Order: sequence, then structure tokens, then C-alpha cells
Amino acid sequence: MALQPPSHRSAGLIAGLRGRCPRCGEGKLFSGFIALAPSCESCGLDYSFADSADGPAIFIMLIAGFIVVGAALLTDAYYEPPLLVLAAIFLPLMTIVSLGMIRPFKGILIASQFRYKAEQGTFER
Repeated sequence: MALQPPSHRSAGLIAGLRGRCPRCGEGKLFSGFIALAPSCESCGLDYSFADSADGPAIFIMLIAGFIVVGAALLTDAYYEPPLLVLAAIFLPLMTIVSLGMIRPFKGILIASQFRYKAEQGTFER
């Protein structure tokens, strides 16, 4: 059974997850670790529309916090290590998990902004 290409609807989100342009899926979305490039190098899409703000950070705090703090609580309940051992294990783990998730989440939010044509809210008079 041959692999099917992703549907047009999910292609932009997959491109965002990979850190690629949400329109063409080829050009780079980021110029640094989480710094957004000014435009796509392949199709020329201007990324000035993109503003993920604190959205990725909120999701990451909830997800990574649930996973890492839950693991820390279970470790404390089962093994009862000293507090410094818990801090030495789980503070770096929280940093690694958070930094590992920030770029894909930011890419997904920017790709969804492009897909749904999200823009700043305004009042109509």
C-alpha cells in the first residue's frame, strides 16, 4: 500500500510543524531558533501577518507542566528522593521539554493563522 500525500487541509499544519512555509511547504519559516523569517525564500509569502504572541507558550506550559510535574510527583511518591535530587532531575527536564516543543507549536499556530486568515480584531462602525 503506497503512502498517500497529506490532504490539502492538513498540508499547511504539517509544514508549520516542520518549520516550513504554510503556503508552499518548502521555504523556511524561521530565521533563528524561534525568530520568524521576514518572508518565504521559495514562494515569497510575507510573514508579517504572523503573530503567535503567547499562544505557544501557554500550550507548552500546560502540556509540559502536566507531564513533567506529574512525573516529579510520581517519582516523589514512589522513591521519596531528597528535594535537591528532584530539582536536579526535573528542572533541566522541564527546560528541555519546553524548548523542544516551542518551535513546532509556534509553527503550527502560524500555519493555522495563515490557513484561517486570522488577523487583528477590529470594531466596525
